[in-house]
Amino acid sequence: MQLTAQTEQGPVQGRERGEIALFAGIPYASPPVDGLRFAPPTPPVKRTTILDAKQFGPASPQLPGDGLTDSHEVHWDEDCLTLNICTPSADQTKRPVMVWIHGGAYRHGTGSIPWYDGTRFAKESDIVTVTINYRLGALGFARIPGAPTSGINGILDQISALEWVRNNIESFGGDPNNITIAGESAGAFSVATIMAMNESTGLFQKAITQSGAGHHVLSQQEAESAGEMFMTALSATSLQDAQHKDIHAVLAAQKYVEENAHEVMDKGQLPFYPSITNGYLEDHPIALFSKGVSSNIPVLSGTNTDETTLWGTNQIPESKLRKWLKNYITDPEPFINAVKEDRGDISAGQIALAISTDHTFRIPAIRMAEARASHGGETWMYEFDWKSKAFNGALGACHALEIPFTFGTLGVNGTDVFLGTSELPHALEDLMHKSWAAFIATGNPTTQRLPEWPTYSPNSRTVMRFADHTELTHDPWPSARKSWEGIR
Repeated sequence: MQLTAQTEQGPVQGRERGEIALFAGIPYASPPVDGLRFAPPTPPVKRTTILDAKQFGPASPQLPGDGLTDSHEVHWDEDCLTLNICTPSADQTKRPVMVWIHGGAYRHGTGSIPWYDGTRFAKESDIVTVTINYRLGALGFARIPGAPTSGINGILDQISALEWVRNNIESFGGDPNNITIAGESAGAFSVATIMAMNESTGLFQKAITQSGAGHHVLSQQEAESAGEMFMTALSATSLQDAQHKDIHAVLAAQKYVEENAHEVMDKGQLPFYPSITNGYLEDHPIALFSKGVSSNIPVLSGTNTDETTLWGTNQIPESKLRKWLKNYITDPEPFINAVKEDRGDISAGQIALAISTDHTFRIPAIRMAEARASHGGETWMYEFDWKSKAFNGALGACHALEIPFTFGTLGVNGTDVFLGTSELPHALEDLMHKSWAAFIATGNPTTQRLPEWPTYSPNSRTVMRFADHTELTHDPWPSARKSWEGIR
């Protein structure tokens, strides 16, 4: 097994781990510190010495979360623009490559968590997996006066990582002409945003969006309003002033804006998301997809049946249902009726769950597939519906639950909390993992073990439902889908 590789910046030394080669903590850009804080990424420095690439690099600075997926502490540092490569061998063999972008609401996360371990892709499917870190929160997305790319720097980091992969991955056994970008949640929002940007042309050939699509960027005005609030909270009067503030002061100002953003933007909208930026992202990705942008890129896309149980939406009582739903829609009644048409007489919490899942995840994914289909774009759609046994079944098929199924990492640290069973559903894991591997390799997720899986179109609306019994469905939850027409 080859454990050394040459990059444009110099040689790197990895390590053997479980019959595969791991190269970790490789810089793909210069540290975004001092005068490079709130600036676009710049190329990494060249060197003549061997880089020890045996340990993961730090995550982007981030506040601790309180959810199941982000409550663990992570080691972070502003010098965070690194990537990790899991490969069968750094042997010049041209293998398919997946570049994974982690989720976490653009506020939390790192590419090094065990869920994203590419070992099984490497050992069973001869695929190279790359995971990346990128700037989060205000560092990646606050729009700062005098810093023209500051509202989208986190996405520019991701594109910079893709450029590095294109230019160097062949030395690690990967094919620079067979790259799939993939992500979940904010990672999937990122994939859709990258697809909409001219800077990414030629950097990848396929895309996977898990629980995320093309609706989730801020307008320039929203970003400017949040940026002004951030500068005030930071007590900064200029870009240079903000660049020299202590990082803990930056995080404190970020927290203040997150807690008070409702004063300057729509309720429920997080303030540090990618924003429309002249010369980089000219419109919402969904609008650009409607014009045919990236219709040549095959896409595997889908959502989970019970996405928002992760945030307790299924606990909303009848007495608060309609007021709560006004976070999403002005007149809740047609949406409530539509959900009941599809699902029968269900509880207020289940209604809240269905409508919030549709608003944030399912309908945007459908709109992306529809827009792409109108220009001949191929999109394979799935719905993940395996029900977690955790918390007496309260999670259902919640947000993020599908990740260890697609990576083939059931049983690693952290999955037990989500699964709630010692009898791991390996049959479904095998089915999904091999389908994802097929897509990464060929651009088509169909395998011999799956029913025939056509692409999504407004005529058939074919969706593969992954569950204890996996089957092809046509137009799932149709009344709810129709209730959003012209609205979302």
